[in-house]
Amino acid sequence: MAAPQDPQSGMNRPNLSFTTVAVIGSGTMGRGIAQAAALAGYQVTLCDIARDLLTAALEQISVSIDDGVRRGKTSEAVAADAKAAFTLTTSLAEAAQAGLVIEAAPETLDLKQSIFRQLDAAAPSATIFASNTSSLSINALAGATQRGDCFLGLHFFNPAHLMKLVEVISGDDTSDATLAAAEAFVASLGKTSVRCKDTPAFIVNRVARPFYGEAFRLLGEDAADVETIDRLVESLGFRMGPFRLIDLIGCDINFAVTQSVYDAYFGEPRYRPHPIQQRMVQSGRLGRKTGVGFYRYEEK
Repeated sequence: MAAPQDPQSGMNRPNLSFTTVAVIGSGTMGRGIAQAAALAGYQVTLCDIARDLLTAALEQISVSIDDGVRRGKTSEAVAADAKAAFTLTTSLAEAAQAGLVIEAAPETLDLKQSIFRQLDAAAPSATIFASNTSSLSINALAGATQRGDCFLGLHFFNPAHLMKLVEVISGDDTSDATLAAAEAFVASLGKTSVRCKDTPAFIVNRVARPFYGEAFRLLGEDAADVETIDRLVESLGFRMGPFRLIDLIGCDINFAVTQSVYDAYFGEPRYRPHPIQQRMVQSGRLGRKTGVGFYRYEEK
């Protein structure tokens, strides 16, 4: 199905009135994005490689929505509509029929490019594609498709259904209409968007690397233990110290982003990963999602 084109530029005009959103990936970030979209009134298609992953994700989303009701943040009517808004699928072709498709797969370039190639082959040309990547190049991902004008980054922060900031990242070919549609979508979720260019780690993760890096260096040199470093940072006004935050995000994700930023800056020393990060991942101590990271958690 061909989309209308701008007669002067020849570019596709993005779908500006979409009511359906597809989220590719039902992990921590995918669940949060899907929940935010459902609570905002969108019909949400949640896609992953296995049905059991999707079922478990929907159960967790329902628990989170119910928690919002208990805390007085969400009305019972809105919660009921949000729970009924989900369609679960393992088919990328089915997910590609949504007006906006947000990819939230693991932070691996080859995997994400493969997903976007499959989506691009099945989606109407006016469908907007977005990646939730925290560090990979939007241009590299858009290059796997034939819709650079309708492609951009939408980087949410964990937990995505609560955190207000969303980075809106333009590629070289992203159209102004696509950026405007994306910003309108972010606003409809009750969130705040900030535009940024396609630079390694964008804004927040680039700024955050020294926050984590210095904490790892202090720990590695036995200058202080985990609890002390966190307590000192929190005493300065941070809601979480670096290690509590890493446990929330996931040690694996933190390490992958650090490695990606380090590579993107061709080995810039200030972005170098620390051996402690690698050991945490290799030992399976990933944080809250595994029940143990830098701290132990009673419930996974």
